Amino acid sequence: MRTTSLVLFAVITAVTTACSGGSDTAAPSTSSAPAVTGSAAPSGDATSATPVALDCNATYLARFTQRQKLAQLLTVGVAGTADALETVRSEQVGGIFVGSWTDRSLLAGGALESVKSAAIVPLMVTVDEEGGRVSRLKDLIGAAPSARVTAKSMSPEQFYEASVERGRKMRALGITVDFAPDVDVSSQPDDSVIGDRSFSSDPDEVTRYADAYIRAMREAGVGTVMKHFPGHGSGSGDSHTGAVRTPPLEELQTVDLVPYRALVGSGAAVMVGHLDVPGLTDPNVPASISPAAMSLLRNGTGYGAAPFTGVIFTDDLSGMAAITSRLGIEAAVEAALAAGADNALWISTAAVSSVLDRLEGAVANGTLPADRVDASVLRNAVYKGALRC
Repeated sequence: MRTTSLVLFAVITAVTTACSGGSDTAAPSTSSAPAVTGSAAPSGDATSATPVALDCNATYLARFTQRQKLAQLLTVGVAGTADALETVRSEQVGGIFVGSWTDRSLLAGGALESVKSAAIVPLMVTVDEEGGRVSRLKDLIGAAPSARVTAKSMSPEQFYEASVERGRKMRALGITVDFAPDVDVSSQPDDSVIGDRSFSSDPDEVTRYADAYIRAMREAGVGTVMKHFPGHGSGSGDSHTGAVRTPPLEELQTVDLVPYRALVGSGAAVMVGHLDVPGLTDPNVPASISPAAMSLLRNGTGYGAAPFTGVIFTDDLSGMAAITSRLGIEAAVEAALAAGADNALWISTAAVSSVLDRLEGAVANGTLPADRVDASVLRNAVYKGALRC
């Protein structure tokens, strides 16, 4: 018991430090403050791991049952207002995902406010809005060019200005988190799985444009998520349709991992992809459920980066064959959180209760330690602006 308490104290100390901006990181990012994505206002006060701060964390955690803590680590796709309201009210999931299939009336006429009011802490409202062919909101806020076209047609600062405007429109709809920017480094054809979703085949150029997007969305009050760690740009195929193998970790060091190394302290979260990475992941264990991949990102030492203190999301765990061909949703969510992810993402609400049943069992048998759950709840809280210690 004493060992577990010491571990939790150390983890909460790290999370509390993140309230003041996380780890310092090299340029180009101009700020390391975490994005504020909930309904609460940002706090500019730096906080150290004082007894008062720890009491603040404990008070926040005390708001939840164990099942509700686990639910805070889930972000699920919703069909519309009724689906979202029922899921939030009954299980208190930490986030909902607005997909191409979601009834757009959720984002109009105050419907989303009723969903948010059912949550006991601020709710993340997430979307895939990269521009180009991955644009779930273009019918509401207008179209934007793909990342590749953007990098060829405007400077990073022009992109920043355009993105601030789009971010404000997103925020006005109630969106709090955008699963962008895509920081994959790729020279593959435009219509490949990454293709024109990548800013460039030059990792430094990718970094500059990704930094501009992160800064712009922070200005607009929308959280950002870099993806797909540790790099999908040179992968062997499409993780939506089957297993994807990347170049060996050694090769990723000088290309794919460069943007993460530069932007790990930017305040953006990180999405881990369903990627088999020679030299990093075990056979048949993609990065999204790999302790080694999570550790690489969290510690930073394996690729020369600062430790990452923010939220680690998974890529979609229910609609991509690179994971679904290996595990059902309940097992996949358990594996991802046990590996070190903070937030498991998938695209429907049908399995929320069965997933939580599975996770409660994992906590009970020690597969998913309770102190790790607490640490992830706190990271999510800081990221979405629900915790200001």
